[in-house]
Amino acid sequence: MKAKLLLALISFLIYSSLAFAADKVKIVFLHGDRSHSSGDHEFKAGSHLLANHLRVQTAVPMEVVVNEGWPKDESILDDAKAIVVYCDATEVVQNGWEKMDSLAKKGVGFLFMHYGVHPAEDKGEQYFKNWIGGYFKTGKSVNPFWRANIETMKGHPISNGITKVEAIDEWYFNLEYAKGVLPLGVAIPNEHNLAFINNLWTQSGYESKDQPQALLWGIVREDGSRGAGFTGGHRHQNWAFDDYRKMILNTIFWISGQTIPADGVPTAAVSEDELNQNLDDYGDKTNRIKLPTAADLAIAKNGPWLTPEEHVAAKAAAQQAKKKSTQK
Repeated sequence: MKAKLLLALISFLIYSSLAFAADKVKIVFLHGDRSHSSGDHEFKAGSHLLANHLRVQTAVPMEVVVNEGWPKDESILDDAKAIVVYCDATEVVQNGWEKMDSLAKKGVGFLFMHYGVHPAEDKGEQYFKNWIGGYFKTGKSVNPFWRANIETMKGHPISNGITKVEAIDEWYFNLEYAKGVLPLGVAIPNEHNLAFINNLWTQSGYESKDQPQALLWGIVREDGSRGAGFTGGHRHQNWAFDDYRKMILNTIFWISGQTIPADGVPTAAVSEDELNQNLDDYGDKTNRIKLPTAADLAIAKNGPWLTPEEHVAAKAAAQQAKKKSTQK
C-alpha cells in the first residue's frame, strides 16, 4: 500500500513539474563573439545578466536560454516566444536567415540590440523592416557617443515603472524605419549632449540635430506579433542603471506577448560582482567594471557638432598631429 502511495506521489510530482515547465514562457538569447575591448560589446555578459533577471522575476514564469552564436540545434528556437539577438552586425543570424524568417512568420517576437541592428541594406529591407521595424542603414544612419535622456512612449506598457533612462552610449540614430513603427524610447541629440562623433557620420545625421530620435522602437506585425530594436548596449556598465535595464526587460515581455506589470518587470539592483560575471576574457587587459555613478553621466567636453566634411578634416588633422608626435 505504501509503495503504491509513494509511486502515486512520485507520478504526481513528475506530472506537476512537467506541466509547470510547459507553462513557462521561453525566451532565447543569441549572443555574438568577443569584440572591441573589455567593457564594450560584452554581448555574452549582457545577455546572461538580462537572462538572470528574467529568470528570477515572478510576474511571468520563464525559461530563459542563452546561446553563443547561431545554435547548432535550431530546434531550441522552435518553442520560443521571443528571441533576443545581441551581436556584431549579422554574425549570428547570417547562419539562419530562412529559419529566423519562418519564426517571425509564426509569430515569434524579436529584439535586436546595438550593432545587431546593422545589417547590409538588402537584408535590412528584406528582413529587418518586417521583423523589427527598422535598421541602421549605411550611408544614412550615424553612431556618435552622446548622453541620451530617453522618454518612453506615453500610454504604452513599455513605460510601466520607468522613471528616468539616462546614459552615455554609442546611440545610433537617423535609422531606416518601416511604416507604422512605434517610437518606444525617444531622445534628442545635439551639441550639448554630444560626447564625440564616431566613425559613421552622414549629412542627414548632421541635419538630425535637435530632432527626436527613436533609440528603442517596435512594430506590431500584420498577424499581431511584435518586434523591436534598441541602439544602446555598447557600454556594459549601463546595464546597471535600473531604468535602462527595466526598459529592455519590459520590451522583452512586450515582444513575447506578455502583460507588463504596472510597475514594470521586477528587477533588483545589480551588484558590482554581478556586473562582472561572464565578461569576455582579454587576459591582463580585462577590466573590472565599476557600478555607474553620476560621474559616468558627465561629459568633460562636448564634442562639436560638425558637418561630415568638417569631421573628415578634423580626423585627418588629429591623425597628422599624432604622427608628428610619434616622430619626435
